[in-house]
Amino acid sequence: MTRPVFGRFRNIAGSAGVVWFWGGVALLLAMGAALVCGSAEMAPADVLDWLRGTAPAHVQTVLGEIRLPRILLAANAGAALSLSGLAMQTVLRNPLAEPYILGVSSGAAVGVLSVVLVGGAAAWSFRLGALGGGLCALVIVCLLGARRHVTGMLLSGVMLNAFCGAIILFLLSLAPQADAGTVYFWFMGDLGSAAADEVFLTSLLLLPCYAVMVCCGQTMNLILLGDETAWSLGVPVRGICFGLLGLVSLMAGFIVAMAGPIGFVGLVVPQALRRIWGYDHRRLAPGCLLLGAAFMVVCDTFSRSLPTQGDLPAGVMTALIGAPLFIVLLRRMS
Repeated sequence: MTRPVFGRFRNIAGSAGVVWFWGGVALLLAMGAALVCGSAEMAPADVLDWLRGTAPAHVQTVLGEIRLPRILLAANAGAALSLSGLAMQTVLRNPLAEPYILGVSSGAAVGVLSVVLVGGAAAWSFRLGALGGGLCALVIVCLLGARRHVTGMLLSGVMLNAFCGAIILFLLSLAPQADAGTVYFWFMGDLGSAAADEVFLTSLLLLPCYAVMVCCGQTMNLILLGDETAWSLGVPVRGICFGLLGLVSLMAGFIVAMAGPIGFVGLVVPQALRRIWGYDHRRLAPGCLLLGAAFMVVCDTFSRSLPTQGDLPAGVMTALIGAPLFIVLLRRMS
C-alpha cells in the first residue's frame, strides 16, 4: 500500500468528527453554489428569499422544482457511487474496482432498458430491473475473475462492460424513435430528467444504505488485514463481503434507474481521499459520503453552466476527470 501524501494535513484532519464537519461544510457550499449557478443565474438574495418563502413565483419554480431535485439527485449519485467504489475496492482488493468499470452500472442499465422495452413504466419496475441487472453483472464478474485475483477481475469487468454496452446499443435500436434520443441522453448520465417526487423517494431509500456503509468502516479495516485475520477477530468475512456487494448493487442500481450509468465517481473520490487520510475506513466512509456528494454536485453544476446547446450530461464530465486517473493508476499497478 502506498503511503498517503499530505501527512501534516492528515494529522490535522484525521478524526472522523472533523471529516464529518468539513465534509458537511463542503457539501453545503457545493449545493449553495449549484442553486445560484446555471443557465438562469440567481442572486444569493433570491436563494435566501426562496428559503424564507418570499421569493417570486418564477424563482420558486426554478429553485424548488428544477434545481433542488437535480442537486439532490447529483448528491445521491456522488455519495452512492463513491461508497460503492470504496466497498468494492476493499472487498475485491482491487484499487481499480468501481461499479462502472466492473460492469455493474452497465448491467443495471441493461436491466432498465429491458424493462422499458417490455412496457414497464412504473418507477418500481425500473428499480427492480436496475437491481437485477447490476446483481447479475456483479456475480458474473466475481465468477470469472475470482481465480485470477486483481487482473482477472479487472479484465472480466472491462469485457463485461463492453458486452453490456453492445447490448445497450442493440436495445436502443429497438426502442421507438421518439424515445431513442431521450434514452441515449440518459445513457450518458443525465441528472435533469428525473421527477422531483422520485428523487425524494430515492433519497429516502438510499439513507439506510449510507448508514450501513458508514457503520461498517471498522469492519472494512479488518477485512483489509486478510480473510484469516479478520475471521480470527470475529468478523464473518463471507457474509459481510456478500452484504456489502449486495448494497453496492442496490445503490448503483437506484442511481442508474434515475440518472443512467455515471462512470468513474467510485474511482476518483476514494482514491483521492486515500491520498489524504490513508486507509482508515472510519474516515474514508463518511468522507466518500459527503465529499463524493459534493464532487458530483460540482461536476453537474459545471456541466450545466457551460455555454453549450443544452446541458452537458454529468457523466461526460466525470469521465473526463476519471479516465485519465484510471490510466495513471493502471500504469502504477503494472
